[in-house]
Amino acid sequence: MIRKPLRPLARILRARETGQDPDAIEAENRAERQAAIQDRARKRAEGRLLFMAMGFIFAFALVGLRMGALAASEPAEPRAHASGTQILSQRADITDRRGRVLATNMLTHSLYAQPNQMVDGAGAAEALARIFPDLDGARLKKDFTDPARKFLWVKKKLSPEQMQAVHDIGEPGLLFGPREMRLYPNGHIASHILGGSAFGAEGVNSAEVIGTAGVEKAFDGWLRNPANEGAPLTLSIDLTAQTAMEEVLSAGKRRMNAKGAAGVLLEIETGEIVAMASLPDFDPNDRPRPALKGDPSDSPLFNRAVQGQYELGSTFKIFPVAQAMDLKLVNPNTHINTTTPMKIGKYSIRDYHNYGASLSVSDIIVKSSNVGTVRIAQMIGVERQKAFLERLGLFDPTPVEMVEASTGRPIVPQRWPAVTAATVSFGHGLAASPLHLAAAYATLANGGHKVTPTLVHGKSRARGERVVSEQAAKLALSMLREVVLRGTARAGNVEGYQVAGKTGTADKPRPGGGYYQNKVVANFAAVFPYDAPKYVLVVTLDEPSINAGGGESRVAGLTAVPVAADVIRRLAPVLGVRPVDDKPLPDIDAPPKSRLKVAAND
Repeated sequence: MIRKPLRPLARILRARETGQDPDAIEAENRAERQAAIQDRARKRAEGRLLFMAMGFIFAFALVGLRMGALAASEPAEPRAHASGTQILSQRADITDRRGRVLATNMLTHSLYAQPNQMVDGAGAAEALARIFPDLDGARLKKDFTDPARKFLWVKKKLSPEQMQAVHDIGEPGLLFGPREMRLYPNGHIASHILGGSAFGAEGVNSAEVIGTAGVEKAFDGWLRNPANEGAPLTLSIDLTAQTAMEEVLSAGKRRMNAKGAAGVLLEIETGEIVAMASLPDFDPNDRPRPALKGDPSDSPLFNRAVQGQYELGSTFKIFPVAQAMDLKLVNPNTHINTTTPMKIGKYSIRDYHNYGASLSVSDIIVKSSNVGTVRIAQMIGVERQKAFLERLGLFDPTPVEMVEASTGRPIVPQRWPAVTAATVSFGHGLAASPLHLAAAYATLANGGHKVTPTLVHGKSRARGERVVSEQAAKLALSMLREVVLRGTARAGNVEGYQVAGKTGTADKPRPGGGYYQNKVVANFAAVFPYDAPKYVLVVTLDEPSINAGGGESRVAGLTAVPVAADVIRRLAPVLGVRPVDDKPLPDIDAPPKSRLKVAAND
């Protein structure tokens, strides 16, 4: 900008010529310049005031709009956002078929320390050791007084009482972090089914909960998937039935002096597992560590119902009989040579009791004749026998939704000579789990269609392939009813509930080969009610022993059968099975020793 001079030369010369004062010209120009400066300053001030006014108006309008939006929204608690990578800790609940909670989440806190922020590290270590007796006070004191330590975990989970006690210490270097933990409100109930959980990725403000066993691990991805919007995983088990099963089975295990026990209750039509127990068990809230030495089956983590591979004894005898009837080789009244002993090569197969020259097919099952069953298996032939057992699902792990299921592969002979075919027909030489046995019996009980067990409630599935004809399945079931009415399972005849079933007592194999002389696995596979089959129950006792008839007995008819009968008495009303007027055949009683001999052949 070109400034106007205060004393312009032309005007000064003109003023001197006319006799005017040149200083008046300078004063006039100075006054004009000052007025122009003041005018510009006023305009700038007005512009700034206008800008500030517009800014205030905009700010107040924005605040007003935000307040209006908040007033129109639903109220919610504010949440603090932790910096760093987000840890997804929310995990869906697990419920039983009636919606009762089996596993859920609970808000808790973790305790961590920042030693470099501590005022009295030694004193804090001593106070924590008093609150948590499981902590090593000397180690804590060393860590808290180490100037190089900046962070360490103290406890991953705190109860409210423990948190308050730590808070009362008043140490600024002891800090709490919120997190969710998995809670199993029913304790030991269904522990093997649920499995358990642990913390995965951890931060001071959250921790990831991951499944470690059972359905928790099998459905881990589904339970943590936000797309499910918190919908619970609904299992097929009934909490009331599961509790009753475990209580009765535990009492039976103690009464029969058994090392372990397993029970499976299977819904025949759907294959859904209503209850499944394995003893000894554990509390998933405080899951023990896996055993690194010894027999895995001695650990409470071992699921005998799914992972236990047992020779199931005479419970297998109904399979060759059902197959032979399906092939029209025999009928229930066909008489079979039962002369004992029976020779196969250098091996002898015997019945515990001499039943004479022959028995009907029905009586072979009722009296549990080994020789008669082998004769029927020989009529079938090795290849057809193997194919039938494979179609029943006795060669492969059950596809039940548990990570342990894959480890429960049946132990099937690699070679299948005549003697193997003979022993397999009466339940020796092939080892399978109680769950395998339950599914196979359910296949016979539902008219011959294969049943696949499941732990998921309401899952839509196509009907299984036909394994045996409906007529053969019905005849087999009628023979199982006769076993309870007049055979080795008379103790299982629960009045009003029309039980059908078969006993099985198998010697336990030694780890180095051969069999123990005084250790058995006793089984009872039951179907009820017989007139309209709804449930299969399998009870297995590991190394049972009871004093009966003036001596020690281990047979299933006197160990597993009474326990199974107690289970049915307890569970049938819970399941809504209505009792009927069920008048059993007269019990062919006999002196105790004679009854033991009959039962011992199962």
